[in-house]
Amino acid sequence: MLTDLKKYMIQNKKAPLMDMAHHLNVSPDAVKGMLEHWIRKGKVRHIEGSACNKGCCQCEPSGLEIYEWVG
Repeated sequence: MLTDLKKYMIQNKKAPLMDMAHHLNVSPDAVKGMLEHWIRKGKVRHIEGSACNKGCCQCEPSGLEIYEWVG
């Protein structure tokens, strides 16, 4: 599963946590655990997302968590 996440991140460069969870068909918490492995190896970094300030949507916080492959 770590290899699948790596391939996904290399292909997409940046991805929200929820997109990765949907792609891998696992919970966001499971993806976070896998991402920690790549963060420790210096391959991935967490980018702070920002909430929509238009008030027209109710964004899920995990959807605002964006990660970038820095390989």
